[in-house]
Parts: sequence; structure tokens; C-alpha cells
Amino acid sequence: MSNDAPTDIQVSALRGKTIVFVASLYNERFVDGLLDAALAELSDLMPEAAAPVFRVPGAFEIPVCVRAVSERLRPDAIVALGVIIRGKTAHADLVAQSVTASLQETATMHLIPVIHEVLLVEDEDQATRRTLGTEINRGAEAARAAVNMVELFHKLESALPPKRSR
Repeated sequence: MSNDAPTDIQVSALRGKTIVFVASLYNERFVDGLLDAALAELSDLMPEAAAPVFRVPGAFEIPVCVRAVSERLRPDAIVALGVIIRGKTAHADLVAQSVTASLQETATMHLIPVIHEVLLVEDEDQATRRTLGTEINRGAEAARAAVNMVELFHKLESALPPKRSR
């Protein structure tokens, strides 16, 4: 994932944008690390953006909240944050597959960028490196991806001719 957000759009053109965060409470320490890094990065890249946060019990509940947010609030982007730690059963894989498919379906159905940072990791050490570290924090990467997509959709809207009423 790129470390830099595009810079060819004036920040003033992106005022009033909203990026919603949907974050799991399960594995809270790790998800809080993602969320803190994401909000800090967003504040640096798009300081005037609104950034409401909705917390859900676990990763499995993220997609339904993302769907509700996309339908009811129509934000410019949604960032889904969670950490699933693999155990000795297939449960983690099933949850991760379900979450991934649901998030993609919502994004394409509603044409709202959904940034998928619901991590499936092997163990707590891997979770620590990806969520609490400064070298690789997937939360910061998620914020950069969201800003990239907001800017891209802004360009798309600017490039399209106005809709004609019938």
C-alpha cells in the first residue's frame, strides 16, 4: 500500500468530507492501536474531515454496521477495523471470509469506498507488530487508503457530466 496520499487535489476541495470508522471492541487493545493510528493519520492528511467512530462487539458485526452506515449516512468512505486471531479451529477463517465478502458487497452495491483492515493474524505477536507498532501500522495505512479513495471519487464526480433530470 502506498505511504503517500495524492497531492494534486487542493485540500479546500475536500472540505466537508466524512470518513466513518467502524471498529471492533473484541481484541480491543489491538483495534484501539489501529484506530488511534488511523485517526492521527487522517488528522494529518485531511484535518477538516469529520471522522465519527462506531464500535461493534466483534469482527462479525462490522459488516452490518458498515452496511447501515453506507445506507443511512452516505459518508465519503468507511474504514473497517478489527483483529481476528487465528485459533486451533477454522472459526477465524470463516469469520474473516464472511467479513471480507460482506464489506466488498457493500462497497460495490453503494459505491462507497470501504477500506478493509479487519486483520486475520496468526498470533498476538503478529497483531502487535501490525497494530501497535510505528513501522507497520495498518490503521495508518487504512487512513491513507481512505483519503486516496475520497480524492479519487472527488475526481470522478468532477469529471462526469451533470445528471439530467427526466
